[in-house]
Amino acid sequence: MTIGAWLDARQPAPPENLSAHLRRVLGASLEKPERETVARCLDAVETLLISLRDYPEAGREVALDLLAADALITYAFEAAAEDPLTLAEVAQGAMWRVGTVAAELEL
Repeated sequence: MTIGAWLDARQPAPPENLSAHLRRVLGASLEKPERETVARCLDAVETLLISLRDYPEAGREVALDLLAADALITYAFEAAAEDPLTLAEVAQGAMWRVGTVAAELEL
């Protein structure tokens, strides 16, 4: 199964506009094997957060990006939960990646 097929199987399905945005953000990763879901979702979250960090004057126009980042983190943990022995490692890695982007904010 591909990441795209795995996403299609999620219930409840996200709203259509969010689903389309997730697919745009994931791009070619949608064709990767399901076993890469955690890594590819976290890669996409990091990319989204970096783009938002670099656009500090952003307003409502980035709301869909924020929703996509939230959904992708959720999907990463949902996929990770399929192997509970790796869940703590995934959580630690995700916190480090998101924290690194946040730490690079110019205040």
